[in-house]
Amino acid sequence: MKTDTGEAALLAVIMALVIFFCRACPFLFFRGKKQNNGTSSRTESFIAFVEKIVPPLAMTVLTFNAISASVLESVKQGSPGQAGSVLIAAAFTVIVHIWRKNPLLSIFGGTAMYLVMERLIFL
Repeated sequence: MKTDTGEAALLAVIMALVIFFCRACPFLFFRGKKQNNGTSSRTESFIAFVEKIVPPLAMTVLTFNAISASVLESVKQGSPGQAGSVLIAAAFTVIVHIWRKNPLLSIFGGTAMYLVMERLIFL
């Protein structure tokens, strides 16, 4: 199936509108009525809740997705060593993060642990 230039331009415009709407949605839905003191209580409390909860939630979902996909792929390929290195590096990341409470240190430490285990131990 071949698309001509007109169809491609129409699709590009539609995609641009969808992307623009997705970017504008938070501003449209979260603009609250200002109270007398200049604050919007319900909207600001909801946004504060979202700012507090969504980043750790998203990181947790992405982490479990990456770990499960990596472990399942390594088991499917018949290399349980790679699954072991993923699980050990993930556990190391959690331990370092609980111990030091520093996201960068735990991320870089877990990545380093995975690379060392992958290259030196589980060849």
